[in-house]
Amino acid sequence: MKAIVTAGGRGTRLRPITWTMNKHLIPLANEPMLFNAFKKIAAVGIKEVAININPGDTEIESVCGDGSKWGLAISYIEQKGGAVGVGQIVNNAKDFVGEDDVLLYFGDNVVLGSIEGMVKKFQDEDLDCCLALSKVNDPERFGVPDIAEDGVLRGVVEKPENPPTDFAVTGIYIYKASAHYKAFQNIQPSARGEYEISDIHDWLIKNNYKVGYQEVTGWWKDTGKPQDLLEGNQLLLNEMTIDEVSIDDSAKVDESAQIQGRVRIGKESVVGSGTLVRGPVVIGENVKLENAYIGPHTSIGNNVEIEGTEIEHSIVMDGAKIAVQDRIVDSIIGHNAQIVDDDDTLPRGHRLIIGENSQVEL
Repeated sequence: MKAIVTAGGRGTRLRPITWTMNKHLIPLANEPMLFNAFKKIAAVGIKEVAININPGDTEIESVCGDGSKWGLAISYIEQKGGAVGVGQIVNNAKDFVGEDDVLLYFGDNVVLGSIEGMVKKFQDEDLDCCLALSKVNDPERFGVPDIAEDGVLRGVVEKPENPPTDFAVTGIYIYKASAHYKAFQNIQPSARGEYEISDIHDWLIKNNYKVGYQEVTGWWKDTGKPQDLLEGNQLLLNEMTIDEVSIDDSAKVDESAQIQGRVRIGKESVVGSGTLVRGPVVIGENVKLENAYIGPHTSIGNNVEIEGTEIEHSIVMDGAKIAVQDRIVDSIIGHNAQIVDDDDTLPRGHRLIIGENSQVEL
């Protein structure tokens, strides 16, 4: 079995963050979200992985490399034909897939727990296709399975106004290559001009291919919106074990500082006087904290400075500087962003440079 990880698209719902970085590289628990996919794939014994990228994209490869970090051999395949839909991705990678079984994994999905049960079901039942399902509060945002009372899968509907179930088809699928190729040859682009993955699945079901499903164990999160990113970050931080708690030997913690709960602190970081860090929290390298409160479910990137500020349930990316006498919650702070107190300059007042799709609460 091989795997394809999706890392294309434009992440329009996550702008302005995605104006300057690929959505799939946004850090969750201080790691690009793609890394979560690689760990899950490696855990089921798959070795060969292709990443589907936008034409001309070099950023993904510069971050992910050759995959050896996870025991994988990673190659990169540019998406052809523009934004023609995820239903076309496996067909786009035919030279890589050949006639092998293939796991298609959406790189913006955060999954806790193993996908081993899904792989085993696909193999043990000799399925043509296996779908991962998860119960959600808003199934109308997703492809939704139509399941009969006896548990038989009757079809899949893309973003229905009246969902037949409260399950969503998550972004994890396994196919026999020949079945997927056949389905792709027999579907047409939808009204929005894309080959829908739900049409692939619906065609397979309606044409009597063996399509099964497995409910995702643990948690699943599709990180399509800013609030989803924060929840994904929270889920991953909650997974931090006691064994993963560490303070690097080169880090310095002031005698008056307090470290509580599950906290990881990187190289050369300084937790200064009057600071309380209450986990689960991940702090990167060369971070400087002074008279600050870092609350649960916060990840802080490298080279960040925070002074006199309370912050929790937030993502702070590399190079940010925060020095305000306020409490920051439920926030995503981009690379090299600066948040400073208006008392530091005259005339006093809020000075804002706000890009498209930004959100500010004052």
